[in-house]
Amino acid sequence: MDEEAPRSMRRVAPTASMFLKRNPPVGARPGALAIPRGAAKPRIHVVAYDADHLHEQDVDDVGRIKELLKSHTVTWVDVQGLGDETVLRQLADVFALHPLALADVVNVPQRPKTESYEGQQLFICGMLRLDENGDLHTEQVSIFIGKGYLLTFQEEYGDLFNPVRARLRDNVGMLRESGADYLAYSLIDTIVDGYYPLLEVFADELEALEERVMRRPHPALLTRVHDVKRILLLVRRAVWPLRDALATLIRDPVPMVTDSARIYLRDTYDHCVQVSEMAESYRELVSELTNTYMSVISNRTNDVMRVLTVVTTIFIPLTFIVGVYGMNFHHMPELTWRYGYFVVLGLMAALGIGLMVFFKLRGWLGDPGREVEVDDEK
Repeated sequence: MDEEAPRSMRRVAPTASMFLKRNPPVGARPGALAIPRGAAKPRIHVVAYDADHLHEQDVDDVGRIKELLKSHTVTWVDVQGLGDETVLRQLADVFALHPLALADVVNVPQRPKTESYEGQQLFICGMLRLDENGDLHTEQVSIFIGKGYLLTFQEEYGDLFNPVRARLRDNVGMLRESGADYLAYSLIDTIVDGYYPLLEVFADELEALEERVMRRPHPALLTRVHDVKRILLLVRRAVWPLRDALATLIRDPVPMVTDSARIYLRDTYDHCVQVSEMAESYRELVSELTNTYMSVISNRTNDVMRVLTVVTTIFIPLTFIVGVYGMNFHHMPELTWRYGYFVVLGLMAALGIGLMVFFKLRGWLGDPGREVEVDDEK
């Protein structure tokens, strides 16, 4: 990427994996899992808490989770990595996950959605984030809201949820006093708020690209514009279905989500609408930037062609004169005239200068020093 581009977006480029879904073989039984080679092994982190106590630990034995579920008001089980089918099915047994729900978790990416199962509410959304090097990471986050617990699945290690964990540890706000649905709201709201820094990077880069396109268009800029357009398409695909999923949680009678949590989810829905509108605005700006690039290139090509045409037009009569006196006829009186050579050169110079003056008066050569008068009263 060009050195003048913002560092945070230099290497951000979409790949086919962002758009392709992993599916089990054709004709597989419902609920079959398609785990890719090289997927991260599951890491299980448990945070069990109530208003007065908090217990936090990494869990290697899935059976240990059953004890933690009984000891506190709310238990958050966070699973990072989907590379071990045995562990995933053990978790499905502990939490009584429906096979189709587990398939939605593993066979990513799924369209953001929410579905109700017996005693559970599944919420799926996409998390987009930039790391310290400016690389774009996209992954699916699956959230199961149950009675007294929250089960989350992530594809990779690392996420945006450290501020939520810090609020739990420091007992800040309503998290420790609320149920699992409020914790789910906090995570979803964090994911949605994570779109803002990403879009701010887009805004800065699009501004820089617009300036450079107007100043010095280059094919590499057009390539970058198309990369940004594809990434914005990815953001749109993540945000628009998320709006529908949030609207379902707010509007429909979902047993696992209380009325108090719905109030906060409405605020997240508003943020999601803002993000979607920003993404659409930037997509329109990218389209306009493409048109601007083509217009600038076309104008510059027209300028070059105009100069070449003027030069050609000037040399056409000069070439005619040279051609006439280059004919090998014996009876050409001018050839024996003493001053004929100088007269012909003078005629050619006068003709060339005259044509340039004529083109200048007609405005065909351009007049950058001329100011256009604007009637302010109009």
